[in-house]
Amino acid sequence: MNWQKTKDSSFGYTKGVPLTVTVRDHVVAVAEEFVSLGSLILSSVQSTHDINRRSAIAHAAMQSLDNQIWRLRVSTSTKLKLYNMCILPIFLYGSDCWAISRTDAQKINTFDHWCLRYECC
Repeated sequence: MNWQKTKDSSFGYTKGVPLTVTVRDHVVAVAEEFVSLGSLILSSVQSTHDINRRSAIAHAAMQSLDNQIWRLRVSTSTKLKLYNMCILPIFLYGSDCWAISRTDAQKINTFDHWCLRYECC
């Protein structure tokens, strides 16, 4: 095990948690946030930051398809299928473990409506 690259994480209540932990006589840093398999994991267990991050990534993907797909004379049903196959998986990756508040649900709906307006215009 490479102890220089190893970090520990604490979830939930983090006040009073030390910045380092000793494991088998090795000092290991405690990480506040890290990216695991493309999802942003925070010690506060809130999903707002990951939702914003995934939204920005999907937003960039949507705009990168602007000249190639959305502005061509492609039918709306084809654009909708492309949106469901290409953009939504980018945005919803890791969403099964999000803890969603009302504000987060509103952000998700806002992003979805923006995408649908963007592709149809």
